[in-house]
Amino acid sequence: MKKNLLGKSIFAIALVVLVGWCAYPPKEKVKLGLDLRGGIHLVLEVETSTALKGELSEMKTRLADLLHDHDIPVESERVADDLSVRFVLPSTSAKDSALSEFKDEQNRFNIYPRKLAGDKWELKLTFKSVEEKRLKENAVRQALETIRNRVDELGVAEPVIQRIGLTGNRILVQLPGVVDPQRAKKIIGRTAMLQLRLLKDEAPTKEALLKKYNGKVPEGYEVLKMAPPRRAAKGVSGERYALVESEVRVSGADLEDARTGHDEFNMPAVDFRLTRSAGRRFGKFTQKHINERLAIVLDNVVESAPSIRTRITDKGQITGNFTVQEADDLSVVLRAGALPANVRYLEERTVGPTLGLDSIRQGGISIIVGGALVVLFMLFYYRLSGLVADLALVLNLILMMGLLALSGAALTLPGIAGIILTVGMAVDANVLIFERIKEDLRAGKTVRGAVEGGFKRALLTIVDANVTTVIAAVVLFQFGTGPIRGFAVTLIFGIFASMFTALFVSKLVFQIALQRYRIKRLSI
Repeated sequence: MKKNLLGKSIFAIALVVLVGWCAYPPKEKVKLGLDLRGGIHLVLEVETSTALKGELSEMKTRLADLLHDHDIPVESERVADDLSVRFVLPSTSAKDSALSEFKDEQNRFNIYPRKLAGDKWELKLTFKSVEEKRLKENAVRQALETIRNRVDELGVAEPVIQRIGLTGNRILVQLPGVVDPQRAKKIIGRTAMLQLRLLKDEAPTKEALLKKYNGKVPEGYEVLKMAPPRRAAKGVSGERYALVESEVRVSGADLEDARTGHDEFNMPAVDFRLTRSAGRRFGKFTQKHINERLAIVLDNVVESAPSIRTRITDKGQITGNFTVQEADDLSVVLRAGALPANVRYLEERTVGPTLGLDSIRQGGISIIVGGALVVLFMLFYYRLSGLVADLALVLNLILMMGLLALSGAALTLPGIAGIILTVGMAVDANVLIFERIKEDLRAGKTVRGAVEGGFKRALLTIVDANVTTVIAAVVLFQFGTGPIRGFAVTLIFGIFASMFTALFVSKLVFQIALQRYRIKRLSI
């Protein structure tokens, strides 16, 4: 019996010391939420129209390839500003053949034929309302997931990322502890659309570039601005423009990984690796275009344009005027994936910690006052036995702070409310046990029998009450956001800590006292 009590005592003391040590000092070990620590509050709007344009561009390329594969002549194709794709066909027979090939697209698009001069026809394709709504919804959902992935890469504890507003295309982002809003905005809101295309020509100005092609952009190409070179001559802006193919050979969706590295001049760069299928496709493309230049396009800017010297399969590098921080940030957004549409910031607030310090101070006072009242009540009502409940209360607070530190969960203002709530709940189990002990003592049982019976009879009630509360707290944590999750976390930790201190520690204290002092009368 003594060995059994000694082992339990060592276990309880070791557990409390270990968990308590993990939370010491609390200022360094326990993370604070936005409402206590301060941070960044952002509201973003997803410009879903850009997602629709991107979908139309991909659709135009696919349908143009379809017509080409079936030898149907096309004079021109383009994505119009009114979110439509337009094909100009040279004859009625070409129009009829194209309509026949487009019949599988009628579930997604409205098709409007229009007679032009001579025998020419124009086919105008627009999204059906159901398809347009679906694409907008997917764009917002994908943007939400991409932003969440980027925030996870930043390592922010307990961020809030959720859709808000009546229109459904706004996203709320709250980042506790982040003090550099410009960097956070750049990482969160950057589209990061990576594309690998073939580069045909470049010139210092757009006009000089187009002059080589009779003032017009050749069909199948577009003009993009180039990033300034690392070492521009003195007095030279370094601005240049490139003529690149419209067709995208590899996109950011084909990336498997992206990491910060260094180029041949030991300057910061971003090394990326493609998926297996993209690598095979890229290998065939580069083998076919050896000694030509490859444009590495990021957000419609040509970051670099290396020459293809040999067949390239699964690896590549993005070089430019990057600092180490910029290269790290770019690798973060590339790993997290490109945003499906542009986003713009509607609201930005940097929340200072002043309110948080007041909240922590007031919350601490509430915990101390509430705890002191509970301690005095237990001593007054249960006399010396109340000391056992008071010890359990102190250990409960230590265990809660330790579990918060170990889990990495952030302490929020509602979380402090959860701690105050568990201060009362922590002694609830002891009250049930003590009342059962008093009933057994009145029934004439010995002190030892009353203690054993009191704990045994109260066990089922305590477990039942706490399990139902844990279930409710888990639901709050699963479906709640931000502050609600903070409340749920402290409630869950508090329940488990109170059950351990009431059913294990309190019983252990009674058993040691009865074993050591052979108590004949219990002060309860």
